[in-house]
Amino acid sequence: MDQPRIPPSRPRSRRPGRRLPGRRLAALTALGLSLVLAGCTGADTTTSGAAAAAGGGTGAASVRGPLCDALPAGTEPGNPASLAGKPPAEALQWLPVLTTFEAAVRAAGLTAELSGKTILAPTDDAFAAHFSEDNLDELFIEDKDKLRGLLREHLVAGSLSLSDLVAAGEVTTLAGTKIRVTGGGTTARLADRADTVCADYRATDARIHIINRVLGNLPVTAGTGHKSH
Repeated sequence: MDQPRIPPSRPRSRRPGRRLPGRRLAALTALGLSLVLAGCTGADTTTSGAAAAAGGGTGAASVRGPLCDALPAGTEPGNPASLAGKPPAEALQWLPVLTTFEAAVRAAGLTAELSGKTILAPTDDAFAAHFSEDNLDELFIEDKDKLRGLLREHLVAGSLSLSDLVAAGEVTTLAGTKIRVTGGGTTARLADRADTVCADYRATDARIHIINRVLGNLPVTAGTGHKSH
């Protein structure tokens, strides 16, 4: 049996990852926010990655986008088919490019709020390009209300596939922001700002779409070297 693992500080893909600052990890530990070690991952032989991105997968394994072939596939723990029966908060733990987003959900106490939602999850690189380390520490430790508001900018009611999002043309986040959706095929453009890079992960009563930019109105502080007030 494969046991859930703590995602590595660097993604398993060829894209560079980032390590959560020690202060943030210490704060999460102090709050008792440990990863859930539950369940066994079956040896599913459904393929994903490049084949699914090209339309070769079916059902739960039909993830689509340019980043898919760098993420767990085949019988690897975290492959798309193996996540289909997991609660969305647990499914996020298996995606190695979402360590910051997953930790933010736990820090904000929003794990239960993911059920019945479409999750637009920015990659670690997207968070690093938007926020300075100090700014992220502030959100995780001192300004939980602002963190919850940020995360709700990435949640949409209902479990919507990539095709559903494109067909709708516009969706409203839990924060009340309207997001225009354009494109089609293997990717979609959100709010003329972010793109899906691996879409259509299924979890229990939820969809996860990995995106390459942070949404919402919080200012860009990456590279400032100090906190934003």
